[in-house]
Amino acid sequence: MRVVGVSGSLHEPSKTTALIAEILRRVGAHLDVESSLIEVASIGPAFAGALTRDALPPEARDALEQIETADLLVVGTPVYRASYTGLFKHLFDFVEQYALVGRPVLLAATGGGERHALIIEHQLRPLFGFFQALTLPLGVYASTSDFDGYVLREGSVSERIDLALERALPILSHGGRETPSDRISTW
Repeated sequence: MRVVGVSGSLHEPSKTTALIAEILRRVGAHLDVESSLIEVASIGPAFAGALTRDALPPEARDALEQIETADLLVVGTPVYRASYTGLFKHLFDFVEQYALVGRPVLLAATGGGERHALIIEHQLRPLFGFFQALTLPLGVYASTSDFDGYVLREGSVSERIDLALERALPILSHGGRETPSDRISTW
């Protein structure tokens, strides 16, 4: 199973990237996976000025190919002005509209406090709903107090990751990957 993590953080190091990396590690503890992590902070300057997919440099096109062909996506963003970061959204603006149909996506976010936790339900779930992706039942939100520097502390968020994966494993271990044409339903 190919698992791709996407961190929408604009900074390195990043709590969001640390959270995504921890989720990827734990997915790998349950399933046989090949994982990779795409960091917007690293590739953002390469695609920030592009207006069309054809104008993207090779590293941005490679990131898109990884996203579009993953068996599972683990995506996360810091809360920035009550939403995801602009470059995170800009990256997903280039994803082909039907490439993620039926694809399992585990949603995650980080923020300064608990009041930002609804970003998962009010911003991320609708974004991936547009793509007709299969957003997994539980998302993972971590606030600044859940970290020691850039290391996730043991506690409620760690337990939330375990619960999110427990609920996702039946879906993830269900079987083979469909092709995009298999997943697009016709009316």
